[in-house]
Amino acid sequence: MDITALQFVIVCPLIFLAGFVDAVAGGGGLISLPAYMLAGLPVHMAIGTNKLSSGMGTALTTWRYSRSGYIPWRQAGLCVVCALIGSSAGANLALLISDRFFKVIMLFILPLSAFYVLRYSALDVQKAPYSERKTVLLSMAAAVVIGAYDGFYGPGTGTFLILLLTAVAHMPLQSANGVSKVINLTTNLAALAVYVMNGKVIFVLGLAAGCFSLAGNYIGTRFFDKGGAKVVKPLMLAVLTLFFVKICADLMA
Repeated sequence: MDITALQFVIVCPLIFLAGFVDAVAGGGGLISLPAYMLAGLPVHMAIGTNKLSSGMGTALTTWRYSRSGYIPWRQAGLCVVCALIGSSAGANLALLISDRFFKVIMLFILPLSAFYVLRYSALDVQKAPYSERKTVLLSMAAAVVIGAYDGFYGPGTGTFLILLLTAVAHMPLQSANGVSKVINLTTNLAALAVYVMNGKVIFVLGLAAGCFSLAGNYIGTRFFDKGGAKVVKPLMLAVLTLFFVKICADLMA
């Protein structure tokens, strides 16, 4: 597929913004995947190329979160195995099945997610922690489910992971954010491998956009380190709203 200069101009700035949002609150795919589609890439090609650029940014964020001590690696390691299984299955399914039915389901899931963020303040008040075993098991279940979703479609993965890890597994926000980055990186790489093997990745555009993703993620992690976690809740509501509007537009098209 031939790539034009205009496509680089459309994609790269939006990927930078997506990287910043993803580092702070997750959900950068709500911006990055539409960017590739706006530039005129076919759906599967857009998803595959997005996995390349977003994976680069997520790798940097994961490394920085690890250095800051936000990642409980024992728990995260078990989640990686589950994420690999879920993401590989989801990516293979995406190459075979239309995503329209899943989008219909998301019309119900997204308002419920937004309601939870508003009503229960899961991101403002730390819930009483579960036992380590229960927390790990719930986190592993979240990694499988959201991993499958990320492999299949992707946008909102980081947001959904943080919601599940804080609300269901009762993890503190910083640890939830760190573990979500490890899971998200795993799902990106697993899905990317599937798309590469099926010729659905434009490497020139993906690598260029990935550099912008790295810059956005770098600035985003510094923002989080300086107290940016305080704006996680409004950012999550914003990306959930954006995703809902996009899904509605897609279904009406």
